[in-house]
Amino acid sequence: MLNDRLLRLMDYPFTRLAELVSDLKTPEGVHPLALSVGEPQHAAPAIVDEALHAHRDSWNRYPPIHGTDQFRTAVVNWLNRRYGLPSGLIDPDRGVLPVSGTREALFLTALLTVPQHRARQTPAVLLPNPFYAPYQGAAVAAGAEPVFLDAGAETGYLPDLDALPPELLDRTALFYLCSPSNPQGAVADLDYLRRALGLARQHGFVLAVDECYAEIYGDAAPPGGLAACDGRVDNLLVFHSLSKRSNAAGLRSGFVAGDPGLVAAFRQLRSYGGAGMPLPIQAASAALWDDDDHVVENRRLYCEKFDAAERVLAGRFGFYRPAGGFFLWLDVGDGEAAAKALWCRAGLRVLPGSYLSHRRSDGGDPGHRYIRVALVHDTETVAAAMTNLATVLETERVDGPPQPMAAEA
Repeated sequence: MLNDRLLRLMDYPFTRLAELVSDLKTPEGVHPLALSVGEPQHAAPAIVDEALHAHRDSWNRYPPIHGTDQFRTAVVNWLNRRYGLPSGLIDPDRGVLPVSGTREALFLTALLTVPQHRARQTPAVLLPNPFYAPYQGAAVAAGAEPVFLDAGAETGYLPDLDALPPELLDRTALFYLCSPSNPQGAVADLDYLRRALGLARQHGFVLAVDECYAEIYGDAAPPGGLAACDGRVDNLLVFHSLSKRSNAAGLRSGFVAGDPGLVAAFRQLRSYGGAGMPLPIQAASAALWDDDDHVVENRRLYCEKFDAAERVLAGRFGFYRPAGGFFLWLDVGDGEAAAKALWCRAGLRVLPGSYLSHRRSDGGDPGHRYIRVALVHDTETVAAAMTNLATVLETERVDGPPQPMAAEA
């Protein structure tokens, strides 16, 4: 009665985390703190409420799948402004589609691009390892082979493009690339993006660049896929969201932009299986894409949090300030054991790195040693949490290289 492809899916990371700590108690009197989910805790800009109220009369109308002119124009204006794109590179009518959050769009991209098996070859979907779980789920649902590309410190936390064999690239249908990456916060520079797009065009696959963290960064604004396309958007889709940029995760508002042929096919697919974005939400989204001031303030607040974390963690647990995003990727020796210890001793909920990674055939797991920590709370809360986190982790370590940790049951 069920699609047998579901058997190939691992449990979702947060389901696994809930099971990991389900029988463990937090210290008495300690208020638990979730550092596991990348859910911004800053207030959404006031313009959201204003736009929703101003367009309240349109809640009773079915929204068009392709979005309003206002939404698409605001998106294109922002893309041109943010990435310095030439006018006309993205046509508002043909190159942009609103989506109900980028998770939905990233998942549907595999259904859009993976062909039927040909000549006994299974189509491949490339994804970084560690990875965002919907990439793998989408590949499996589409009947492709997910191919996990290690993205550790030795490769700058991005897949090594030079290590991809031509025979793999020839059967690749889709390459998911996240920049800034989740969980490590690495940024693909223009040269890397151009090389990835060149491979997509040479071998006939789609490069899907997940850029939902692109507006949260430190010293330099991350370049985007569209800035690397050299005037041609074929084989390229980019994905953006208001969840992180504008602290509006509850709007479920994002967009996909790029190759007009792919966007047209995406529109057709979503006509069958996607939820149209309600008109008041499209209006609020357009207002947010039109406003950059709140993004500057948002970025400043995240820099404060990283300052607070660095004061506590500098020189410990492999701490580094990521180029983008709001996660810490900490080397603790054994991520699961660390997560259990932090929950039992300090009420801190963090995500084991192995829940975001795939174990290789040689038994190695690029996420095993790590935990992902989301710096999404106010600076004072983050500072206190980092102090508690360091205290717990230090009690579980010995001098020298990190060792596997033993947590209390």
